[in-house]
Amino acid sequence: MGAHIGSRLTVAKVKAAGPGKHPDGANLWLQVGPNGSKSWSLRFTLNGRSREMGLGPYPLVSLSEARDRATAQRRLLLDGIDPIAARDAKQPARDPITFGVAAKQYIAGHEKSWKSADHARQWRNSLDRYVLPVIGERPISAIDTHDVLTIVEPLWQDKTETATRVLNRMSLILDWAKARKLRTGDNPARWKGHLDAVLPKRSKVQKVVNHSALPYSRLPQFMTTLRQQSEIGARAAELMILTATRTGEVRFAEWPEIDLDGRLWIIPAARMKAERDHRVPLSEPALVILTALPREGARVFPGLGQHAILKALQRVDEGVTAHGFRSTFSDWCAEQTNFPAEVREMSLAHAVSDKVEAAYRRGDLFQKRRDLLYAWARFAEGLEADVVPLHPQARSA
Repeated sequence: MGAHIGSRLTVAKVKAAGPGKHPDGANLWLQVGPNGSKSWSLRFTLNGRSREMGLGPYPLVSLSEARDRATAQRRLLLDGIDPIAARDAKQPARDPITFGVAAKQYIAGHEKSWKSADHARQWRNSLDRYVLPVIGERPISAIDTHDVLTIVEPLWQDKTETATRVLNRMSLILDWAKARKLRTGDNPARWKGHLDAVLPKRSKVQKVVNHSALPYSRLPQFMTTLRQQSEIGARAAELMILTATRTGEVRFAEWPEIDLDGRLWIIPAARMKAERDHRVPLSEPALVILTALPREGARVFPGLGQHAILKALQRVDEGVTAHGFRSTFSDWCAEQTNFPAEVREMSLAHAVSDKVEAAYRRGDLFQKRRDLLYAWARFAEGLEADVVPLHPQARSA
């Protein structure tokens, strides 16, 4: 081949090229990776859109061969033909990936980043129940709005929360498939500017569900009855109530998080809804529960099932829910104590307002929260809540 117009590279320069992009002229480039791997690419613009086409690896494709390949693609461009589309059209068609396979790959790629095994289980269960029986065998590239509505619309009026989660999970899988070039076009499960024109807003159809909360006046008797159960779920339920935490935070608690001498439990951010470490003061009754438990591995409550805490609570009163005890705690704080609302909200690990952020977020009000949870524990024991005997370590915390 004769001299290449505008060429900048030579065989020697290609061999010696270090990491980065090196122009040869006429939009032909040599790209060298951090590990020294080299490949050729051609940049071009078609219909106002910038594209880049790989021409093969070096040295399998030499400098002169790369120039020949680039020339061939430029000829296609002169005829208004997209060289990338022309190349792809010549490749044998692959068996289409089904939605079910795409869903499985999505979960496998993301579940390690999720907070708990329960989250992955909920994903699989919702897809197995509502989605895969309908579109599991359909190619991911063929899923359209009709498919999405066939699944979501029957749930939207009476199971709005479920429908919303299913829709969101379908949307994430479809976005993943597009990023993997397994489908093209808009996401048929997107809400804004698409399904919001078909389905009514959640706020218009979703029934408000209040978690059944035990009136705080009944808590001392409830705790007395709960302690009569011997199951491990009852001990976890007690600890949950005394610390005003959530079931997942208790179920997956690990011994390295707990300092019995310092009367402290630090729940890591990965298990917190607010995604921040949460320091939980441990009252005397909470310490009694923890010190009585056997040490069998890292978990404080090994093998505790998803519904064990709820079952223990409902053996005492079938009308309560686990989350409702956080409302019981909140009501008691507001109506029976003089603790500021900020202390209550931080004890519940709730987000606080911007004004409170400025005033309080420098710390976590730990000493005040310790006093509050000690008072709560005394109230749950049927003792006077306004007498808070602080442990010596608590005074210096």
